[in-house]
Amino acid sequence: MVAAALAFLVLAAAPPVPHSPVSTGPAERGLATWMPGEVRCDGGAAVGKPIRRPLGTIGWRGSNSRQSVTLRFDIDGSGRPISITREDLRYVPNDDIAPSLAASRFPAKARSACSVTYTAQIEPFAAAPVADLVSYSVTPLSGRLPQQGWDRIQEAGNCGQAPRPQPLMRAYPDFDKLPATPGVRDWSMIAYDTDASGKPLNVRVQTGTGNKALDQASVKAVQESRFTGGARTGCSYPYWRAPEVMAAPPMPDKNAFKSGETCSTGREWTTAPVLRFPAAYNRRRIEGWAVVRYDVAPWGAVGNASVLAAEPSDDFGRQAVQMIQSAKAAASQEGSNGCVDRVRFVIKPDVAGADTDNAQPIVTGD
Repeated sequence: MVAAALAFLVLAAAPPVPHSPVSTGPAERGLATWMPGEVRCDGGAAVGKPIRRPLGTIGWRGSNSRQSVTLRFDIDGSGRPISITREDLRYVPNDDIAPSLAASRFPAKARSACSVTYTAQIEPFAAAPVADLVSYSVTPLSGRLPQQGWDRIQEAGNCGQAPRPQPLMRAYPDFDKLPATPGVRDWSMIAYDTDASGKPLNVRVQTGTGNKALDQASVKAVQESRFTGGARTGCSYPYWRAPEVMAAPPMPDKNAFKSGETCSTGREWTTAPVLRFPAAYNRRRIEGWAVVRYDVAPWGAVGNASVLAAEPSDDFGRQAVQMIQSAKAAASQEGSNGCVDRVRFVIKPDVAGADTDNAQPIVTGD
């Protein structure tokens, strides 16, 4: 078996100062929110809490801006979406649609033949909901938020005027002690004023995801911070908490998928598989697995790779196929047919100090 584990930082990284000047960009751009429609299973509507919305992106406003994506899936007995697939694989400028569904929950009842369609709605930055703009700034999938977005976020006041206040001492919550939400990065945008000495006043939650513990800890952190610039009004700063890891659904027993008779155990790779965790699922800390079948030519090339099973979405299957196809086996007299490997994508939250985007996978044997 080939197993891939991605190690990354448990604590949230220090947020960037939200009022840094950025390019305004073309006026036709806006904030794209991908809104899920009705969820239907077995021909009827699925009743339950609203499913997670995908993260926002920056899009172009115009006659062709209302793109849509349909996902098909099942729901297991715990209410978790599984076997998520896209109806088609055309390019969509948002890689968080399937992961957001994987992070959702339905009532604890098994359902099958479910589907939901997401439609993009693009609004001018000056009119977009403040919470959606802050959410984008915390996870900027399409690059930095343009200045029009920051102008919309910022409350009335003089905090954005030059020279802008700089932190003399920036306090942070103890993120590791705060509750996390599975598959969701919680955030809290804190608004505040400062007195002539740079001490924060009137500290309050401007908007957030509703994590009360994070809200309280973030308010306390701003109250303990100190700034330059004298008396100011309308300042703001975001804090966020990394998602709680979502373990993969149960993996089938090894005997469920057996390799062909010509495939040897403990294969020798002259070029090892390039192990990569699907970035969109790592962002939400969602684990997964895949079972793949492939052939090996006598000269060691891997071919005819296919997915036998993958959960919670077929994205893990596609990633596993890419990994196997990147490898090369030792040359043999006859090659091998119908080889089966099990690939686990496991996030290791106990490894401190690792960068989320750059941490290397760890390879272990089965």
